[in-house]
Amino acid sequence: MSASSGVQSLERAFDLLEELADAGGILTLSELAARSGLPLPTIHRLLRTLVRQGYVRRTPDRRYALGPRLIRLGESAGRLLGGQAGPFLTELTAATGETANLAVLESGAVVYVGQVPSPHAVRMFTEVGRRVEPHCTAVGKVLLAQLPRAEAARVLGPGPLTRHTDHTITDPAALLAQLDVVRERGYAVDDQEQELGVRCLAVVVPGAPAPTALSVSGPDSRVRALPENVVVATAHAVAARLGAVLGG
Repeated sequence: MSASSGVQSLERAFDLLEELADAGGILTLSELAARSGLPLPTIHRLLRTLVRQGYVRRTPDRRYALGPRLIRLGESAGRLLGGQAGPFLTELTAATGETANLAVLESGAVVYVGQVPSPHAVRMFTEVGRRVEPHCTAVGKVLLAQLPRAEAARVLGPGPLTRHTDHTITDPAALLAQLDVVRERGYAVDDQEQELGVRCLAVVVPGAPAPTALSVSGPDSRVRALPENVVVATAHAVAARLGAVLGG
């Protein structure tokens, strides 16, 4: 096999993994072919290698799913990302007085990979590694807003979306309309949509190798008392410098 064909095979294998991830982690062979545009013999060959290596597994109903070997890679990458972001999260917490979070969009879910808690006795705490639905979080909404509208709609599904509080948007169409606003103004707000009494502001980390967002979260009354434009501007400035580091 030539070097160029080897690189192409590697790129195609990663494309298949990305297609599986975007679809929620599992697809049939025909669905993979339709989504990737690759010939069936090529997909068969690549999947055999990925299954053999543990990066993909075949289910009893003859579908293909992301494999367990990816878990270790994802956990290691998440820890590394959170470690690199630590000083930037610390800076954001020092500037706002509230908890700073780092999150990524993975297989249609938000995964928290870093956090620096507020110095206040009453503060927000989200366990690093926690996975949450994107529709009810500021980080999730700002990340969904970066996707093409059709892709964001596919991630959300037909609905109704899970209601966590009386403030949660459960209609996908209404959320997609809000994402248009998020895209225009450059930041998203969680107004007690995941947890009562909690408010969160989030911005995208530009240039990061994967969809990544920074957020500031805290008790609703304290976050509302902060000048929102200043918090957002500070978050954008920190996110831009963090993105430059992550993008290498």
